[in-house]
Amino acid sequence: MTTEADEMYQNAGEKGVKHEDPDDPPRRRANKVKGHGTWDNDRPPVAGVVGRESGEIRLAVCQRSDRETLQPFVEQRTPDTATVYTDEWRAYDHLPETGRAHASVCHTPGQREWARDDDGDGIREVHCNTMEGIWTGLRNFLRLFRGVNKEYLGQYTAVFELGHNLKEITPTLLRAMMAPAPLGLHEPKPLLTATLRANARGY
Repeated sequence: MTTEADEMYQNAGEKGVKHEDPDDPPRRRANKVKGHGTWDNDRPPVAGVVGRESGEIRLAVCQRSDRETLQPFVEQRTPDTATVYTDEWRAYDHLPETGRAHASVCHTPGQREWARDDDGDGIREVHCNTMEGIWTGLRNFLRLFRGVNKEYLGQYTAVFELGHNLKEITPTLLRAMMAPAPLGLHEPKPLLTATLRANARGY
């Protein structure tokens, strides 16, 4: 199995949170911090993997984009025998220790390597351009909401992942989504879970 792993950084602060205390500064807007974002500086990372054969994605909002966060994310969502292509971010450097084949391209200014042919067959197989395209789709999806609260970013991301992975939206799926949760808002819906599995492409 061939997969790509990457991460993006989404401006997401405290939209919708009231500041009734006059001494409480207003929420930050238009975060311009350079470099890798974190949850604490209102640029939480969104980690992602995509299977090249299936086109299916797995996404997760993270606190940080370090090795301790991203390597387990990739391990839990790819087989031990998978080939994983990434960019040069050092959080992925130790993937070969997990049994996975790993190669990367360097996006650093001055090098700007976007794809590479390592096996000499004339096809530049080493790239993470598929994930880059998915990030474009996710950003376009989030832009419709004109800003999101980081506490809910994971839910927005889950909706995007669901829409990307489904073969089709069926009446059964819609009924499952509209059904009340059995025990509470945060309890899983068995019918919805079964329907999603039936509709999703195999990873």
